[in-house]
Amino acid sequence: MILTTKARYAVMAIIEISSQKTSKPLSLNEIAKSQNISLSYLEQIFTHLKKNGIVKSIKGPGGGYILSKEKSQITVSDIIKAIDEPIKMTRCSLEKSGCIATNNKTKCKTHHLWHGLENRIYDYLNSISLDKL
Repeated sequence: MILTTKARYAVMAIIEISSQKTSKPLSLNEIAKSQNISLSYLEQIFTHLKKNGIVKSIKGPGGGYILSKEKSQITVSDIIKAIDEPIKMTRCSLEKSGCIATNNKTKCKTHHLWHGLENRIYDYLNSISLDKL
């Protein structure tokens, strides 16, 4: 499965926030240290997460990020979609011009196989909310 580092780090960071015992905001610096993720990379990720309603930022001393919804309302697939990462098995994708994998206007022979698997993976990730982790 093609799951990018960006997607994995986004999920790891959100789980870090959701696992806090208090409702205190968590700074990106704290997340970066705890999860061993580059702070500058986290800043890029959190721009998307905030824009897409997964987190909200709290300004000022003691500020940071908190979830924008209840844990039960945020799924793993929500996080991955929020950072604009597709859940893909291959680079096979039927565009207007045809299948990228075959460079022609037809589907590659395994298109339905991979598309079906992608749907199953999406359904699985969509069934797991943060409160279940």
